[in-house]
Amino acid sequence: MTTVTEQTITLHRPKAPVAAVPKAERWSVDAIEALFQLPFPELLYRAQTVHREHFDPTRVEFATLLSVKTGGCPEDCGYCPQSAKYDTDVKASKLMELEEVLFAARRAKDAGATRFCMGAAWREPKDRDIEKVAELVRGVKDLGMETCATLGMLNEGHAEQLRDAGLDYYNHNLDTAPDFYGDIITTRDYQERLDTLARVRGAGVKVCSGGIVGMGETHRQRAGLIAELANLAPYPESVPINNLVRVEGTPLADQAPLDPFEFVRTIAVARITMPKARVRLSAGRQQMGEAIQALCFLAGANSIFYGDKLLTTGNPDTEADVQLLQRLGMGPAQQPPGKT
Repeated sequence: MTTVTEQTITLHRPKAPVAAVPKAERWSVDAIEALFQLPFPELLYRAQTVHREHFDPTRVEFATLLSVKTGGCPEDCGYCPQSAKYDTDVKASKLMELEEVLFAARRAKDAGATRFCMGAAWREPKDRDIEKVAELVRGVKDLGMETCATLGMLNEGHAEQLRDAGLDYYNHNLDTAPDFYGDIITTRDYQERLDTLARVRGAGVKVCSGGIVGMGETHRQRAGLIAELANLAPYPESVPINNLVRVEGTPLADQAPLDPFEFVRTIAVARITMPKARVRLSAGRQQMGEAIQALCFLAGANSIFYGDKLLTTGNPDTEADVQLLQRLGMGPAQQPPGKT
């Protein structure tokens, strides 16, 4: 006789699939090059649509850039008149004193600037240099302005010192695409630039990083620069786009001017690929004329360097900027938005 035994069978529900963590959008060079190739009206429409999702399209941030230590730089950046390797009109100077910098910062604030950027022509600052710049940062911060510095490559601990002094942004441009970089600069490599940006991010300081167009790069290399910036994790809060200013005595002095519509395209592509960034219309504005600047605003530029000088090269004066914006029905962003 067979004995039947009962067994309890437990049914296990299959585990719910683990939700994939969404990754930041990656932009291929091919995809960015395709944006550059869009018909001009279509590209500007897309850029303006993205711009309106994150910003008031009628407001422009005013930032002022002061060279607090000019010339004598040992780097060989082919576009830069501050390099000691080139015979230009720029004379080397020592780091400015605190009161000189604060005088310039007060003037900038009175003129409507909300961010004050300090640039020093160093390959990389020494510890004693960082201590002095930290004092400048504290002074400007006490005026109620956003602070930014561009001092070259940073070593370990430097970004933290600047952060503790009140630095909001650190600027370190990638300049161009990786495969064109060696044609412009040989005294440092691309990875060193990326390492500095990583140190800045690691310290909790916001990143300001962009590049220069019109240096002889190909169309695809221009797309490569934007891809490098857009694929940083996260992408920079501020993205200055510079149009090469050709300076006598530098290797790029005789470079052919970039088609101005290509510059506008670069602004638009930066806006589309980095939608929440402040896209800054930077060097080269004096050579553009008002109509091209207006197209840049339409393409998504919403920040300008404001003042009569950019480090060592000319810039439209403040009154001209105010008048242009008024004619366009635009105005300054009086305070930094919370969306960046």
